[in-house]
Amino acid sequence: MNNKTSYIHHFAQISDCHLYEEKKALHYGVNVFDNLCHVLTHIKEENIADFIIFTGDLTQDHSEQSYQNFIDAVKVTKTNIPIYFLAGNHDEPELLNKYLKHAPFIQEKIIELPYWQLILVNSKSETPSGFVSSCESEYLLKSLDDTKNQLLLMHHHPMNVDYFIDKHGLQNQQTFYQTLDKIKGFRGVSCGHVHNAIELSLNINNKNMPLFTCPATSIQFKKSSSLENSGKPAGYRAFMLGKNGIIKSKAIFI
Repeated sequence: MNNKTSYIHHFAQISDCHLYEEKKALHYGVNVFDNLCHVLTHIKEENIADFIIFTGDLTQDHSEQSYQNFIDAVKVTKTNIPIYFLAGNHDEPELLNKYLKHAPFIQEKIIELPYWQLILVNSKSETPSGFVSSCESEYLLKSLDDTKNQLLLMHHHPMNVDYFIDKHGLQNQQTFYQTLDKIKGFRGVSCGHVHNAIELSLNINNKNMPLFTCPATSIQFKKSSSLENSGKPAGYRAFMLGKNGIIKSKAIFI
């Protein structure tokens, strides 16, 4: 993944930090603040990302201090890579924008690159489940540059992964697929929320497009009927994009 010559864009996706007010707090036996610091350090030291996209669930206890702790992790690790972000079901968008407003954080939800648009899609609803509103879909379609390839990033998974988290997945999947079918340059989706690294195919009007899920910086779930820590280490996902629309991605655990 560290060959930066054959692909034109390189970025890392991180997700599901689940931070607490106390930096020493444990989440299912794991210090999630330390995990986040380890992941950020690894991304920086491996030199595989021109920017980072965080796909939600910054907080576990909904405290304002947990948002500050995310900033502190960036400072402690001396991470100066630009960081884009969107809200997960645990997060308050107002608090994300309040705290993550200075460099290296960037609040734009469309990343314009040569040959590519990366679009951060809001799937937060009033419940833990996801929902992409008609307004969000309209905004997405109006924002497209038809001369570019498009990769969408979101928090909730738009396709079932066959364990307990599906009850909190995207609720309007078929409507979302109809939106995807209208995107001329659509090349794939990557999401968080599932706390595992999975690669699936979305069938959009008889075309199979990749769906990537990002491992959590906090814990990975057992693929079971209830929330359990699998014991697998913290992780993230690295991406390389080619100008011809090719996506290469690898889940990295540390």
